[in-house]
Amino acid sequence: QVQLVESGGGLVQPGGSLRLSCAATGFTFSSYAMSWYRHAPGKERELVAVITGAGDSTSYSDSLKGRFTTSRDNARNTVYLQMTGLKPEETGVYSCNVFGVSGVTREYWGQGTQFPVSP
Repeated sequence: QVQLVESGGGLVQPGGSLRLSCAATGFTFSSYAMSWYRHAPGKERELVAVITGAGDSTSYSDSLKGRFTTSRDNARNTVYLQMTGLKPEETGVYSCNVFGVSGVTREYWGQGTQFPVSP
């Protein structure tokens, strides 16, 4: 059974940094790309970052490049999202996602972790 569990949320001030983690179980973690999404209040969920299964390639939303970094530790079955220079509008629920485990056409989501960016 695929499970994704995010952690690392908490209050952060504008300009601050935070690192989120997503621990995965139930599938061969290193075989699948992992994604981070953000769901801000009143907005649609948006893709933040993607990392390949081997961790050798990443991509980011254009607005986040240079401030957010995703990485993974396949030995720990964990993917990370390091965020710096956080802005108040980046408040929201951040979730990790994996698609297509074992050839099944579906997405799996964690419960998400949220943090306010506030003075």
